[in-house]
Amino acid sequence: MKRAVIGCLDWFFTEKREDEMFEERFEKLGMTEQENFKRILNWILAHTFLTQMQYNFSDSLRNTNPDYVFVERNFELFQEYLQYGGFQLERDSNYGVISLSSSYDANRHQFNKFTTLMVYVLRLIYEEEREKLSLSREIFTTTGDLVHKMISLGIMGKKPADSILRDSLRHLNRFNIVNKADGSWENAGTRLLILPTILFIVTNERISNMYTLLEDSSEAKEEEEFTEVEQD
Repeated sequence: MKRAVIGCLDWFFTEKREDEMFEERFEKLGMTEQENFKRILNWILAHTFLTQMQYNFSDSLRNTNPDYVFVERNFELFQEYLQYGGFQLERDSNYGVISLSSSYDANRHQFNKFTTLMVYVLRLIYEEEREKLSLSREIFTTTGDLVHKMISLGIMGKKPADSILRDSLRHLNRFNIVNKADGSWENAGTRLLILPTILFIVTNERISNMYTLLEDSSEAKEEEEFTEVEQD
């Protein structure tokens, strides 16, 4: 029993020292850096993904994201702070993506079925287009091509209502999965940039789920058409 109590005390003082180490490292940051830490931390909690490169639609140039550079430079500090809240911060330097995940269901966002199917189709487009490119990492599509792809895969029989399309794309934009040039989300000609974060939403392990969802959606569509014919 005495050994167990000593073990608990050792754990307590170890944790206390780690807390102090974090505070000391944080205090070593300048005032501007401390403010950046707080601002970027809140941004990551709200948007889940942070990308290394930012694409400027106006001049078609890629720019390094200074917030990504800041997190990369202070990665252990961000990681340690978030761990106390049950979050895991990960970095993939190959794709230039910093991502946040949680151990608790309460902080896991659930997309509706249509948005989920859209994510899977965006991943398909991303893979197809990436095979055609040798140098550029930017993968583009349009809202019209996305809708056409969803129809051709049997996910839906016709273009969805503008409000549904707009809300789903805005939702994905919030989580830094797609971005767009000027124009409304629902316009067929609006140019969409599919960010590499799509690879972390739909991982290789989840690819098989995509086909299950597509098959279920196709079967539901066929059943609906059959019912409509029977009713006539």
